[in-house]
Amino acid sequence: MSALRLTVFGCERDEAELFSEVAPRFGVVPTLVEADPSRAGRAAGSRCVSVGHRSDVSARTLRALHDAGVEHISTRSIGLDHIDLRAAHALGMTVENVSYAPDGVADYTLMLILMSIRDATRTTTAARNLDFRLAAARSRDLRDMTVGVLGVGSIGSAVIRRLSAFGCRVLANNGGRIAHAAAEFTSLDELLVESDIVTLHLPLNDETHHIIGRAQLEMMKHDALLINTGRGALVDTSALVAALERGHLGGAALDVVEGEDAFFYADHSGRPAEDELLARLLKLSNVIVTPHTAYFTQRALRDTVEGTLVKCVRFERSRTNDEEAEDRDLVRGLL
Repeated sequence: MSALRLTVFGCERDEAELFSEVAPRFGVVPTLVEADPSRAGRAAGSRCVSVGHRSDVSARTLRALHDAGVEHISTRSIGLDHIDLRAAHALGMTVENVSYAPDGVADYTLMLILMSIRDATRTTTAARNLDFRLAAARSRDLRDMTVGVLGVGSIGSAVIRRLSAFGCRVLANNGGRIAHAAAEFTSLDELLVESDIVTLHLPLNDETHHIIGRAQLEMMKHDALLINTGRGALVDTSALVAALERGHLGGAALDVVEGEDAFFYADHSGRPAEDELLARLLKLSNVIVTPHTAYFTQRALRDTVEGTLVKCVRFERSRTNDEEAEDRDLVRGLL
């Protein structure tokens, strides 16, 4: 088989280096583009393209890619919410995600949980200012708390495995029981009412958009913590900010925020936050915000790059096999 062509949009430097290193082993020639896929002309000659999770792959962009000859799109993420899947289906384009080891996000989730219950941000900030006084109140031990895990895919399952080592009670909701997960499966309402900590690991789609809204926040304990390393729009940010400001929740740790593409991944220091809700979150001492970085590990990068190449090769092989089958049928029809 001749070398396959793959255009990689939104490619960062470390991604580019790894694609260049690994692609030859898969028989793939990558074209590495820093721009997003709206520059569809850069994909000419490639049936397969790859996009990052920050790219807004709209119907218009998909049409331009389709017109450039693209048939297959893989996203270097688990989530697909940044791609207009209906438009892709209408154009006959194949869209796939890639999976990567869940450990980085699961580890980060546990870090945020522990930081939140031990008020680590306040403690370390005070120490940097040479204030070594203890907190006004003692923290709770994780083993004495109930943690609700909403979404038990690969990452949610990895979080549950880590929580089991702390000896805490773990509740879970996934629209059904997952046999291998060491948790008590229950309804969403019961999970929210019973949990001291709620951590979100759902994909974002029409059904899960704002799955945590005003009504759900009202169900939670007044000292409960909300952890989100999934997608920002799983939570109604306006409702969350209101609940935090009136002291209904104990705090939140957010690696993802609604509308984050407008401000994450850039240096805004020295300027006031332009997003009102983000500004209000950052003023709260019981809130941790980090810039969608839970996935940002070396292992996840390698898994993502290799997974992207595998998807491209499999698509091209299936396409070739289909063409060969059509040729055989045509030959048989002529005999």
